[in-house]
Amino acid sequence: MVATLLHEIPLQGGDVTDGVVRVGDTVRRPASTSTPAVHALLRHLETVGFDGAPRVVGMDEFGREVLTFLPGTTGLRLESVTDEALAQLAGLLRRFHDATAGFSLAGAGWEGGSNDDRPAEVIGHCDLTPENVIFRRAGGGGPAGPYAFIDFDLARPTTRLFDIVTTLRHWAPISDPVDRAPLLRSVDVGARLRLFCDAYGVSPRDRRRLVELARLRFHRSYTVMRTRAASGGNWAKMWAGGAGERIRRAAAWLDVHEDELHAHLV
Repeated sequence: MVATLLHEIPLQGGDVTDGVVRVGDTVRRPASTSTPAVHALLRHLETVGFDGAPRVVGMDEFGREVLTFLPGTTGLRLESVTDEALAQLAGLLRRFHDATAGFSLAGAGWEGGSNDDRPAEVIGHCDLTPENVIFRRAGGGGPAGPYAFIDFDLARPTTRLFDIVTTLRHWAPISDPVDRAPLLRSVDVGARLRLFCDAYGVSPRDRRRLVELARLRFHRSYTVMRTRAASGGNWAKMWAGGAGERIRRAAAWLDVHEDELHAHLV
C-alpha cells in the first residue's frame, strides 16, 4: 500500500471531484453512483473506435475507478482560444455525439442535472469546461489542438443542442465580460457561436433555438447548483465562490445581446 501511495501524483483542475491522482499511465478517481453508467459509455466509445476519451481499466484495491491517462494540456491558453481550436472542438464534439449512437438512452444511474425538455438524442458530456478538454500538438508540429475529453461524471442522455449550449457557455463564451478569462474578454461571441455551429453542422432549426435554450439552461443550472450547494461539499464551495452570481450575470448579458447573437446564427 505504501509503495502505491508514494507514486500517486495529485491532479488538479476539476471543481467537483477531489482525490483524483495519476499512478503511472493511469488515473485513479473516487467512484460515485454514476460510475457504472460512465464506464459502460466509455467501453462503448472504445468499441466503436472513438479515440477522444479515456479507456476503462477497472477498479483498484481502494475502490477507485482506474482509467487510462491521456497526456496533454488543459485550461485556457493562447492556442486553445483561437478560431481554429474552436472549430476543432466543435468537430470533436460532433464525433463524440455520433459515437454515442446505438448506446442506450434509457438506462438509469446517470448524474442528474439541468436538461432540455425535448427527447434525448445522444449522451452528452455536459461539462466541457476548458479543464475537461485535452490539447496536444499533432505529429507534424504546429499549434496544439483538442483531441480528447475527460471527466465524464456529469454525462447523461440529452439533446445535441443542450450539450452544444453547455460547451459554448465556456468556450464562446456565453458570459458577462467581467467573468471571462482575460484571453476571452474581448472576443466576438456571436462570431464564435456561428463558427462553432458551422464546424459542428448544427441544423438551421437548432440554430434558431440556441439562444432560447441557453437562457433555459441558465435558469435550470442556477436552481440545480443552489440545491446541490445546500448539501455541502465542493458544490457549496463553488456556490460560496460566486457561481450563482456568475450565472445570473451571464443570463442578464444574454438578454441584452440576444438579437445580436441570434443574427449571427440565422
